[in-house]
Amino acid sequence: MLFGCPFDGTCSFRPGARFGPPAIRAVSDVLETYCPVLCRDLGDVIFADLGDLILPPGDTAMALDMTFRMAEWVNRNGQIPAALGGEHLLTLPLVRAAFAANPDMALVQFDAHYDLRNNYLGVENSHATVMRRISEFLEPSRILHVGQRSGTREEFEQARLLANSRPATTKGNEIAEWVGQRPLYVTVDLDVLDPSVFPGTGTPEPGGVQFEMLQSWLVGLSNCRWIGWDVVELSPQYDSSQISSVVSAKIVRTMILASTNRNPDITDKSI
Repeated sequence: MLFGCPFDGTCSFRPGARFGPPAIRAVSDVLETYCPVLCRDLGDVIFADLGDLILPPGDTAMALDMTFRMAEWVNRNGQIPAALGGEHLLTLPLVRAAFAANPDMALVQFDAHYDLRNNYLGVENSHATVMRRISEFLEPSRILHVGQRSGTREEFEQARLLANSRPATTKGNEIAEWVGQRPLYVTVDLDVLDPSVFPGTGTPEPGGVQFEMLQSWLVGLSNCRWIGWDVVELSPQYDSSQISSVVSAKIVRTMILASTNRNPDITDKSI
């Protein structure tokens, strides 16, 4: 079940991720429903878009609580929560709900940043601290960081010590091998993409991956048992061409199909 989380209350550089969910929906009408890399069509699966949560822009705690309660409700109904952000802090309540239902879960983070700071400008709950907060209840060895290229010295050192970081050259099947049989939650911060591909984000970082690489990572995970996912940090107003919104929508299409695919004959093992 899809739902939007239009909140960007802790964005530290360029706000506007709250406009991400409606922008993704607006351009989705022009996309084909067929995904050639997965050989599947949206018509092959059953999913629903529940619309956007009405999150208070000035109350971070309430926004997180409302997001948690929505994800918890979707879990209770035996469905996969799929959230459109919004800023990356929203992943915290989404993963907390997934962990409550699946304590043996694994988490894969595709992102330009580690988001492992203990606080940012004195704030503990921030888009820059979300993975640190998650690692306080989910064992860090069950979190895999992929594609990071920016952060503090401490964040890079922590990732090296824990050996839970992978470079942008990592292949999708290698990530799937790390996940194994564990229930999988996937969070995609779209700034993992290079700004030449995806300029419409609040914290663009040069040196990112191309669209094809991100899509191949997701396809490589399509035989895993997904229990939830999110796509965050589209700020559409910084890309008047709407290309960033189209890229986001295509990633969402891939994730809908990858998260519902359990047929090992579909996935290209060379990815």
